[in-house]
Amino acid sequence: MVTITYRLDQLTVRHRRASGGSDGSDGSGNHGGGAPALHDIDLVVTRGEQLAIIGPSGAGKTTLLATLACAQQPASGGFIAFGQHPWALAPHLRHRLRARLCLAPQTPPLPPRQRVVTAVLAARLPQWTLWQALVSLVKPADPQAAFDALCRFGLGDKLYARVERLSGGERQRCALARLLLSSAEVLLVDEPLSALDPTLAQLTLATLQQEALRRNATLICSLHQVDIARASFARIVGLREGRIVFDAPREQVSDAMIAALYQNEAIDSVLPAQHVSAERIAIGACF
Repeated sequence: MVTITYRLDQLTVRHRRASGGSDGSDGSGNHGGGAPALHDIDLVVTRGEQLAIIGPSGAGKTTLLATLACAQQPASGGFIAFGQHPWALAPHLRHRLRARLCLAPQTPPLPPRQRVVTAVLAARLPQWTLWQALVSLVKPADPQAAFDALCRFGLGDKLYARVERLSGGERQRCALARLLLSSAEVLLVDEPLSALDPTLAQLTLATLQQEALRRNATLICSLHQVDIARASFARIVGLREGRIVFDAPREQVSDAMIAALYQNEAIDSVLPAQHVSAERIAIGACF
């Protein structure tokens, strides 16, 4: 039986900066004024599905991921996650729902002076008591698990390093190692390859897809590298100016469709013949 993870129906989401509330509202739960970041989005995603979101800068990819993570409240339309309407739930129930999601931003908000082992083990916070969390700050609760997760991204030697000593690409992979230790059923990943060389990019994406397959989790990944998206994901969603331009199996995504999606955009890796600003959001088991 196919289980639907997400159902979006004519969904509209406004830019965060257009309103005062931390949830994307004006502070009172209303969504007046400001230009929409997403317009009339229709999308159905099933459990265990892996799909890539592509599109030019400013298309709304990060906003879509934040919305799917229940971090940004829609202005209008239907939004169902795991069979529930997240924004109709009481706050503590919505928090419980978010624990089933893991959002890894492009720029992970890791405390600079925190040790890598502590940053990775933070994935376990939703399962720990306050006392367990405090003790783990002094004596990491499960350093072996953190080490194993880091090794899958080639960062085993950084276990006890401070985050501030990591490069941008290493910080990205540290955040993704945290994702591996979460119990999330949906993995939402924003531009995970942006600071990586081709070899590390291949390793990173393969690790994410293998982990999603292992736990039958849904993987939704925004990518700048169109050739990698078309080679690695069975379903491609093209987003431009806040609207879905196409949502199709990769076999049906033509070069002409890609060219139209990126019209007037000077971006590398748009067509397969070519060579190969994120928000800080606190979500579920990850951030």
